[in-house]
Amino acid sequence: MEAGDADGGTPTTPAGPGNPRRRIPIAIPAAVAGVLVVATIATVIAVRNGDDVQAQTGLTTVGGVIGSEKRAFFEDPDVKAALAKHGLEVKVDTAGSREIATSVDLGKYDFAFPSSTTAAERILQPASGRPAVSGKKYSVFSSPMAIATYQPIVDLLSATGIAKQVNGIWYFDVRKYVDLAKANWRWTNVRGNTTYPVNKRILITTTDPRTSNSAAMFLSIVSYVANHNSVVESAADEQKVVPLVAPLFVNQGYTDNSSEGPFDDYLSLGMGKSPMVNIYEAQFVEAAVQRKLKPGMVLMYPSPTVQSKHTLISLNGNGEKLGELLSTDAELQQLAARHGFRTADKSQFANVVNQYDVPVAKDVIDVADTPTYDALERLLDAVSKSYR
Repeated sequence: MEAGDADGGTPTTPAGPGNPRRRIPIAIPAAVAGVLVVATIATVIAVRNGDDVQAQTGLTTVGGVIGSEKRAFFEDPDVKAALAKHGLEVKVDTAGSREIATSVDLGKYDFAFPSSTTAAERILQPASGRPAVSGKKYSVFSSPMAIATYQPIVDLLSATGIAKQVNGIWYFDVRKYVDLAKANWRWTNVRGNTTYPVNKRILITTTDPRTSNSAAMFLSIVSYVANHNSVVESAADEQKVVPLVAPLFVNQGYTDNSSEGPFDDYLSLGMGKSPMVNIYEAQFVEAAVQRKLKPGMVLMYPSPTVQSKHTLISLNGNGEKLGELLSTDAELQQLAARHGFRTADKSQFANVVNQYDVPVAKDVIDVADTPTYDALERLLDAVSKSYR
């Protein structure tokens, strides 16, 4: 091919003896040519304006750090779709709520979403090596603390007077539990125990109070009871209750950093490892909705219990938008109820538990007040020292 016969020019026939090189014209219909021109122009426009198109159709990514019990909510395709309607795509990391409040680097996130108001308030306080956060606070939904256990264990506890059933709902007497723990009772001390004759202390499995909100909530309960049904306030109160409540945590041995671990063990390992597990009620309801519960699994409420208010702290404008949506959007609130959380509209939670036949307390009445932020921190620090 000669230099002038570039690719895309008019085709030629080979030159040879008696066959001089000649050009053979090929006619392209006008309609086809028009389509090619239009397609070429459209391609150029799309390439030049690609960023603009993506900006118009893309979602704003909002990143946050959350308590592990909310992971399934944010991973739910229906939740993702509901958020996308408002132009948001949420990506989350998980950590224990106390870790979120004290040691997690929040500078790379748009929001923090621990599992209690107390942890949220600590985020808003200056911490060592971290400036104070000036975000907004959103109480998105709540869940009372509960105990995941098994029918044979409930039967044993009922025989000792620790557990009782009222209107089909099981309740756990925390006062009697603290007394038994103080006396170092073991399961083998329960008279007539043939279903769980294990020489282990009678203890509720919790998470690590040094990192996790669910353990801090349990500490709020047992310290209230140990202080004669009064909120721990003074240094004298703390000195009185810590020797009684610290063994309830330390004597467990190893504990997980977040609530997801113990509950996963409850669902998969049976009562041999942990016959009673401190959980959020929402975890049990969510497992029922997802058909993960096995026959003989029972939900029981500590008496008294505490309400854990899952509170979002916005760290910038994107976090504020998410906080507003989660707090007010009817679809997202309904989806939260499907994941076991109680929302401002009580009918949403009621519809879910009725649909999936989950035996929960309609109204949780016997609720203890939690200590102030400072008092709970002092209690947690005192219990933490007991591990050393």
